[in-house]
Amino acid sequence: MCVLGRAVQVPVTKYARNGDVRIAYQVIGQGPFDLVFVPGFISNLDLHWEEPGFAHLLRRLSAFARLIQFDKRGTGLSDRVDAQRLPSLRTRMEDVHAVMDAAGSGRAALLGSSEGAPMSMLFAATYPERTRALVLYGGYAHFHSWVQRPEAVLRFVDEAERGWGTGATLRHFAPGRLADAHFSRWWARFERMSASPTSAVALARMNAEIDLRDVLPRIRVPTLVIHRSQDARVDPGSGRYLASHIPGARLVELPGRDHPIWTGDVDPVVDAIEEFLTGARPRPEANRVLTALLAMRVAGLERRAAGLGDRTRLDRQETFRDAAAELVRRHGGQIVRSDVEGMLARFDGSSRAAGCAVALREAAAEFALAVAQCLHAGEVELSNGEVGGIAIHVAERVAARAGGGEILASAVVAELSAGSGLHFVERPPLAVEGLERPLALAALATEQHLEPVARRRGEPDITILSAREREVLSLVAGGLSNPAIATELRLSEHTVKRHVANILLKLDLPTRVAAAALAARQPAA
Repeated sequence: MCVLGRAVQVPVTKYARNGDVRIAYQVIGQGPFDLVFVPGFISNLDLHWEEPGFAHLLRRLSAFARLIQFDKRGTGLSDRVDAQRLPSLRTRMEDVHAVMDAAGSGRAALLGSSEGAPMSMLFAATYPERTRALVLYGGYAHFHSWVQRPEAVLRFVDEAERGWGTGATLRHFAPGRLADAHFSRWWARFERMSASPTSAVALARMNAEIDLRDVLPRIRVPTLVIHRSQDARVDPGSGRYLASHIPGARLVELPGRDHPIWTGDVDPVVDAIEEFLTGARPRPEANRVLTALLAMRVAGLERRAAGLGDRTRLDRQETFRDAAAELVRRHGGQIVRSDVEGMLARFDGSSRAAGCAVALREAAAEFALAVAQCLHAGEVELSNGEVGGIAIHVAERVAARAGGGEILASAVVAELSAGSGLHFVERPPLAVEGLERPLALAALATEQHLEPVARRRGEPDITILSAREREVLSLVAGGLSNPAIATELRLSEHTVKRHVANILLKLDLPTRVAAAALAARQPAA
């Protein structure tokens, strides 16, 4: 998928369950706290990334928070609703609860946009202990007072019945984009892929029943209300009403007419949200980009070089530093910072960063050096030639915990590398300062890697392998290839490759040949 000529990696879509209904959600970023984005009338998680304004919104939000977005029931990738038995707002609000549970979020800030605002308000009033803060954009408490009168709802429903999927509703939401042919075509597709005509009508009727005016005084969490001063969909007076009836709420009015949060000038909206949730005013000069990071540190000398003096050791590290810079360049990366003790580099893709990490490990061995590395992906800030952001902090902290010769990767890198031929083995999560929860980790595993010179004392203990891994090891010792083992054990070839990678990693062996030799040395059962 491309946005403005640039490839966009769509996050993995997962499903939460609320009763018999499955709710699609995505998690983006590794920020220090969770932010749940509750969307408006319709949504489609995959299509969000195809529209430049929407993709920009999501990238900015996920730069300072762990962003969780989902499709409400009846929309996008989530299950549809029964048009004859419309669920209540309270039932739909529980979908937020289900998504948070599925995403492992104990407490989160909620960003409710448009029709997502009432759902967010009800959640905050019902579950204050799970609500860090509340941000309401273009929201309302009473549909008929601030959005459409009953007769206007009937006209909207009739229009949806006749023209849904053609983009006919665009004039109600973003009249400023009507002359934009490309956006109009995207909006028509957005309608078709977000809801069927029947579902769209059902959603309109559900929203028309919303009245939360009596709930507002019960909201006791920090609240920010954002509204555009000429909003075409929701009367701007609605924002003022919310701010005056929610205790302690703060109102920010911004210029603009188009209603969707991702249209118009998105940055001032996100700036207000970021400042409210983090307490820090965003730096306007910073350019945020999604990048793959490689953090490397020299963990020490290999055993064969342990007797070298300090001067010789430093000379080797200086020479390796130059070689490392050349390897980064060859793999299409850019060095962020470098010294004799380590290096940080960024790449356009996770696969390039991983390839460079393997090459660095091999090159370090030639200098009798052991390097510890981390692969991570996230948004960084580019400002006046400097690169910063929490993603860099995470990469360097994980590299500091990695062992010599080890390449650790955050779970997001493993997900982004799906289908690349890279193999990852799960590792225990790591608590990183600045993150609300431990970071899920994996180790990059390769069947063929450089023979480590420094070996552990004694023979590796194969009893640490699982029964299936020992079974695979015996077939490797018998000279069988991965496809042959897959046939013998009735497994997929991918599963066999994963088992072999786990065996090599657990036993600290360089190749399957070494594994076969080890198996041959074992006493007969």
